[in-house]
Parts: sequence; structure tokens; C-alpha cells
Amino acid sequence: MQHKIKLRPDEVKDFVSAATRCDCDVDIFYNSFIVDAKSIIGVLGLNFNQILTVAYNGCEPDFERTLRKWAVAV
Repeated sequence: MQHKIKLRPDEVKDFVSAATRCDCDVDIFYNSFIVDAKSIIGVLGLNFNQILTVAYNGCEPDFERTLRKWAVAV
């Protein structure tokens, strides 16, 4: 499953906390930069001026609901 989001640096802690609660692997990326979404250091290294893609396998309804607050229409 993939979702497009837009994060601000002050929202990273909440995003990583939500990703950490998932049982599956969660990645966040743009262009060729891919990081583990459960790594606060990795996520802080991303360019927040970009639209980011969150990818994960499995059904995580709580995580999907949380992602809606950062969702962007593409």
C-alpha cells in the first residue's frame, strides 16, 4: 500500500510514533531516497519540501487513519 503525504519537521515525531506501532515494515521515500519510517533520524534527513511516499505491506487501519492528516492529493 502507498500513500502520498506532506510532513513538516515538527510532525516527524508523531509520524514515526505511528509508523512504529505497525507490525509491518514501513518505508518513506521520494525520488531515490528511501528510509525506514520507524527511524526518526532517517525521516529527519528527508527533504520536507517534497511530497513523500509512504509504503508498507499489510493492512494497518489505524496507521492509514493517522496518515490522512498528512495526505496530499496528487
